[in-house]
Amino acid sequence: MHRKSSLAMGKTFLNRIFHSVALVALVIGLSPAVADAAPRKGTVAKKTVAKKTYAGKRVAKSFSARSRTSVVRIVPARPSYGQLAGLHSVQDQLDLKSSVALVIDQDTREVLFSKNDSAVLPIASLTKLMTGLVVSEAKLPMEEMITITQDDVDTEKGSRSRLRVGAMLTRGELLHLALMSSENRAAHALGRTYPGGLDAFVSVMNAKARALGMKGTKYVEPTGLSSNNQSSAQDLATLVNTAYNDPVLREFSTSPGHQVEVGNRTLQFNNTNRLVKNPGWDIGLQKTGYISEAGQCLVMQAKIAGRKLIMVFLDSAGKLSRIGDAERVRRWVESNPVTVPSGGNTVIRQVSG
Repeated sequence: MHRKSSLAMGKTFLNRIFHSVALVALVIGLSPAVADAAPRKGTVAKKTVAKKTYAGKRVAKSFSARSRTSVVRIVPARPSYGQLAGLHSVQDQLDLKSSVALVIDQDTREVLFSKNDSAVLPIASLTKLMTGLVVSEAKLPMEEMITITQDDVDTEKGSRSRLRVGAMLTRGELLHLALMSSENRAAHALGRTYPGGLDAFVSVMNAKARALGMKGTKYVEPTGLSSNNQSSAQDLATLVNTAYNDPVLREFSTSPGHQVEVGNRTLQFNNTNRLVKNPGWDIGLQKTGYISEAGQCLVMQAKIAGRKLIMVFLDSAGKLSRIGDAERVRRWVESNPVTVPSGGNTVIRQVSG
């Protein structure tokens, strides 16, 4: 009896220690699964149970089946091309978080702000702006039904999509979703069903870039998932200026949300740029983008202080930093106008970073 009591007390003591470890793990931000996972027969000595991002680094948490001790491995996040090139070390007077930025007057082409604007970097889903331009200029029937196939599934980054294989949408709906909510399968399907197929579509994308004078730009596919889709802020400003002349691209890219019927389901898609819903912004065209190699990216045409401006932000660090940079530029433009007496136009002092 005394032995059973001692065993029970020992078990209780161990349980208290184990639950204390669980509490500590919870406080420091580890998954409860790490602390509470009990070993089973036949399990390996160490098993990874969770991954999360913490302070810009991936944290892989694992436990030992024998000792029940948690192990944390810090895996550095993959640096962007801009970080590898040292572009983030360049300072500017607005303290932008984007390593590349360009703001120009759309009408006069005057450069108001520039920072590493000739650097050629991956552009992620900003690619879809050229995808949309090529589709629109091809004058293909927008009501034609297109089926999402296995070929449209992302094998580059493994990104998810709510457009299942077999889903049927019109070309117009796919274009809307590609520009507004950056739908990768939609963009790929648009390129795949172009006359001549995907290779022909990419060739037209590059030919259009050359025709526009976008000398530093290269496309290898229509979604932006590949880091080999690259451009500069200068080239992208040219693209935005051209795309703005297309009313379909203006409407679709700035739409706050859109519903599509897919089979017996109604799917709601929203704009990836929260600024389109902000009444303080007058945005005529926009596109966002992100892959780890490119960082957070944003291009916009917007009216600020009575002027139509084109803004390009590339390789911004942090999920909301590209939006913050746009807000910083807007406040700077609104607070620093200079009136030219002869023409009566507002001119903003040029700044280079």
